Amino acid sequence: MISIVIPVLNEAETIEDLLQHISENVLATSVSEIVVVDGGSDDNSRDIVTRFADNSLINVVSVSSNKGRAKQMNAGAKISTGSILYFLHADSYPPNGFDSLIISEVEKGNSAGCFRMKFDSNHPVLRISQWFTRFNFNFCRGGDQSLFVTRNAFDELNGYNESYTIYEDCEFINRIYAKYKFVIINDRLTTSARKYEQQGTVKLQYHFFVIHLKKMFGASAETLSQYYQKHIAS
Repeated sequence: MISIVIPVLNEAETIEDLLQHISENVLATSVSEIVVVDGGSDDNSRDIVTRFADNSLINVVSVSSNKGRAKQMNAGAKISTGSILYFLHADSYPPNGFDSLIISEVEKGNSAGCFRMKFDSNHPVLRISQWFTRFNFNFCRGGDQSLFVTRNAFDELNGYNESYTIYEDCEFINRIYAKYKFVIINDRLTTSARKYEQQGTVKLQYHFFVIHLKKMFGASAETLSQYYQKHIAS
């Protein structure tokens, strides 16, 4: 069975829609629980999750964690019960029947993988970016594509590296590629382009590209975080 882990921080506008989408696109018998890990929201994200959980056929668990996706995803994995972990961002919507697709790949012997991705935008830069998600190379991966990984593989790799406050998804996926077979499921997940629309698509894509280059040439987690804070978060 699958444990779905969703890290959130001030996602009151999106989290209920995502939970509803999940409940309408999976078999309840395939999902152990949905673990929503709040990193310190100061909106009503947690209240929304609690209210949804009261009326859900799927077990929805709300927990608190220190801020940071790596910390939040590790915290969610720690309390989950499924033999497959599925990490999903709060603004990414997986395809219908994604649970069956994931289970099928694990039964074939694939320890980890993700979906192809498309943005909810037709901006040409984003259309080019999403086109590359069909290729099975680690530099084509990112957290917005979601990630499934068996519990055994997750534990053997010691989960996410909590020293990374950004790039945590890619850092973990790189370690998966180095040890396990990684598969790209051909069905597409839809993710929000809201960050690009807020900050400028070309600008943000450029800075993400620089972060990837910096990591490729050995930049530390702290250096990547400093670059992000200076050029994106600010």
